[in-house]
Amino acid sequence: MSNEQAPGWVVPVMRFGYSARGVVYIIVGGLAVLAAWRGGSAEGTTGALQTLKGEPWGYAALWIIAIGLFAYAVWRLIDAWMDLENYGTDMKGIVARTGQTVTGLIHAALGVGTIRMAMGDSSGSGDGGGTQSLASRVLAMEGGAIIMMILGVITMGAGIYYGYKAYAEKYKEHLRGTSTTEKLDPAIKAGLVAHGIVIVLIGTFLFYAGQNTDPGQAGGIGAAFDTVRAQPFGRILLGLLGLGMLGFALYCFVEAIYRVVPRVAGDSVTTLASKAKSRAEGEARRAAARMP
Repeated sequence: MSNEQAPGWVVPVMRFGYSARGVVYIIVGGLAVLAAWRGGSAEGTTGALQTLKGEPWGYAALWIIAIGLFAYAVWRLIDAWMDLENYGTDMKGIVARTGQTVTGLIHAALGVGTIRMAMGDSSGSGDGGGTQSLASRVLAMEGGAIIMMILGVITMGAGIYYGYKAYAEKYKEHLRGTSTTEKLDPAIKAGLVAHGIVIVLIGTFLFYAGQNTDPGQAGGIGAAFDTVRAQPFGRILLGLLGLGMLGFALYCFVEAIYRVVPRVAGDSVTTLASKAKSRAEGEARRAAARMP
């Protein structure tokens, strides 16, 4: 459906969704840094959101975050369905759009969990609870162990892609080229790498849960933090990873403000990628002009 006109509400929904995602990761990253500083365990996504319930404004914040997570889910699903970022229908494009769909479904599930939390449902409130519950259902299926290992490999691949996205600067293709986005670029890269590390660890947990037919070995962000914390110099590593997650939160906010949707904005918008390319071409011309 790549020839359809993008609905006018897509961009505002996208920006709201990225903002909510940023709020979640600010809480997750901030609590990880505090845990590294003070000692103790860091919280995963669910545990981090649970901390809001103790605040006077906590329940209202949970509802707003839940709506934002649904907005992000809708954005990803519409993006994949209408191919708003022009990935195409070849194998590479299908893989990218499938990834967008899965991301949308994950955030929709997180939105449902946040609403349940706001309504006072404390079941499965631990960070690993939802992941382990899912693992239990998958492992109970015919061939569930193999399915779980495949899910683990796919998740690890997604985490590795975040690192590649930072290294190859793929994110620059969808961000407006401004002085602000240029200045924030190092923090964005660090955030993408940190998020990739966490996703790889989650994928590893899923793989081992399938390999050993043990749903208790599955885990989410909180389990990833605990694993890092248990390593030599673990508090330092956890602090660095927490700072990286704050960088990922910053990346989400930058996306909320500066992200470009190609099928909406057209080709005339200057992105970070096109700006960097123009700068490189200009330097090459000047270097060629200086040659005898």
